[in-house]
Amino acid sequence: MTTKTVLGTCHHDCPDSCGWIATVEDGVAVKLRGNPDHPFSQGELCPKVNHFIDRVYSPDRLLHPLVRTGPKGEGRFERTTWEQALAVVAERLHETKDRWGGESILPWWDAGTQGLIQMSSLDRRLFARIGASQLTGSLCGGTASDGTASTYGSSHAADPMDVRRARFILLWGTNTKLTNRHLWPFIEEARRNGAEVVVIDPIQTATAAAADRHIQPLPGTDVALMLGMMHVLIRDDLLDHDYLDQYSTGFEALSEHVAGWTPERAASECGLTAEVIEELARSYATARPAHIRTLIGAEHHENGAMFFRALTCLPVLTGSWRDLGGGISKSTHSWAGANVDDGVFDPEPLGRERRGINMNHLGRALTDPSMDPRVRALFVWNGNPVVTVPNASLIRKGLERDDLFTVVSEQFMTDTARYADVVFPATTQLEQVDVVTAWGHLYLGWNEPAIAPLGESVPNTELWRRLATALGFEDEDLFESDRSLIESAVSGVDLDLLQSKGLVRVDVPAVLLPYAEGGFGTASGRAELYSEAMAAGGLDPLPTYHPPTEGPTGPLAERYPLSLMTPKHHTRFLNSSYSHLPKHGPKENGPFVEMDPADAESRGISNGDKVVVWNDRARLTLPAVISDRLRPGVVSVPFGWWSDDHGEPMTANSLTSDTLTDWGGGVAYLDTLVEIASI
Repeated sequence: MTTKTVLGTCHHDCPDSCGWIATVEDGVAVKLRGNPDHPFSQGELCPKVNHFIDRVYSPDRLLHPLVRTGPKGEGRFERTTWEQALAVVAERLHETKDRWGGESILPWWDAGTQGLIQMSSLDRRLFARIGASQLTGSLCGGTASDGTASTYGSSHAADPMDVRRARFILLWGTNTKLTNRHLWPFIEEARRNGAEVVVIDPIQTATAAAADRHIQPLPGTDVALMLGMMHVLIRDDLLDHDYLDQYSTGFEALSEHVAGWTPERAASECGLTAEVIEELARSYATARPAHIRTLIGAEHHENGAMFFRALTCLPVLTGSWRDLGGGISKSTHSWAGANVDDGVFDPEPLGRERRGINMNHLGRALTDPSMDPRVRALFVWNGNPVVTVPNASLIRKGLERDDLFTVVSEQFMTDTARYADVVFPATTQLEQVDVVTAWGHLYLGWNEPAIAPLGESVPNTELWRRLATALGFEDEDLFESDRSLIESAVSGVDLDLLQSKGLVRVDVPAVLLPYAEGGFGTASGRAELYSEAMAAGGLDPLPTYHPPTEGPTGPLAERYPLSLMTPKHHTRFLNSSYSHLPKHGPKENGPFVEMDPADAESRGISNGDKVVVWNDRARLTLPAVISDRLRPGVVSVPFGWWSDDHGEPMTANSLTSDTLTDWGGGVAYLDTLVEIASI
């Protein structure tokens, strides 16, 4: 028997990007454990990835090309050869382009793998060569980055691992214990040294339950809470005047702006008491270091970018950027730019602009007959939009079109793949090479293939090479090897060392204090509490609260009085991955709607009752769970289950709003209103 161990990195759309070690016997992966040498994950994998080998060798894996034989959505396919499948796709694409133009073809992808080359590389060149429409916007990340940059001139923030040095930790809109679990030990280290942990979240999450204090505002009112905090900081002179004088601009304008945002006014918007806001502001301002931790959840509101615009003003007012362990930590992805430039994958300009379609508006793009040209061919990889994208019922309607040709690259027959005309089999992370840039820590990870691809599955990069050949293209840049792609995008790193060790720290200072002495990337070189650039762009130059249109005070509230949250509630699957596997999805007991006792009683609903949850987009039939984790007026339907998993043709995102955020190209799916009734 031949046994070897192979270093890799988890590819999931998760901030932790854990290092792992695969044990392989005679070409078969038999064990997967965490890499104990990884400074962040420290040898632990999460409950999802602990059973990753079950996913790799699942009898439900797609291992051969398939062509549809039944109606769209039924999931009836027959096996075919790669040659035949590629010929079908190439013929249809040539026909589509010749008849309607290249922009009638749309590529759609997301972060099913976060790998540098398998997420998106050769596809950019291929679809540009075709002249296809471009995917724009982002489900996560873009809004937060733009909101942060509006104050700081870049999206750089603190090293999350430095939270261990903090004495006050504010976890704002992030469920760390569940969705960023490897950071929690660093928070506990800070607590052992005397830090207080405060959580701000509309739901009493596992993190909120473990905190020293939980503040529970109404969804989408966070900016009002921040303005109330700023009012207290300025009123009570809890400021670092030296830092403000040296490194900021616009303080006088901000002071005048927040003068009317008394704790009482902010409390009335947020559904809190003025005393809670007073105490929060004083606790934050008087503790050193004070660390604010947030991630992507808070950006999924209409005012998502403004959330980050306002939040980034707080450590400027208190000067907490001076302290190691202070400031704000969020996504670390921008720091990877010190060593990684995926812009090298971009194609040569075509000499004209290609049409852009926001990825959050996939349903609109597929159902809008006025689009010129209409989307006639769709490619989907690294994602399952029928489950993970807002207003998913509209996406499902679009995928049902007989005149839409859909190609999906997948590992399993997902809700989206069931609508495909052709399905190509994709490899898993154990079967492909990649470099993973984390967004929860400062380490690049190498992923070495541990086993040969199962069946006829191929990495995404190989799919694009094969499709380019089938289309008759001969451009050299469409056939670049995986190693060459990595070498072209990664600089300042010894790739042989990265491969042998499995990880390296990105090239940033060992002690990361990005704004301790200014260093802001704005035009003024200062933190811009008042932004001339935003004013020139027609945006609010100061942090400003705008109630969400689809919120408790909006025009739909009379018909739909309940605010719907769709959080990651489960521990055994991520987004829509794993929910269908026996050791994952079934153990989570299926989807449900969680309600406050007062809302349930007023509707005659008891625990366990079947209820219908609805709005103008969709109707879901689910069991009710009555709990005290929510506040009146807020309900929760955890997302991630496939429709097949629970016999319900709709999913949580069938209900959610696809309204775009204020800026940044994101989506406000957490600003969603519904009503609930007993069946």
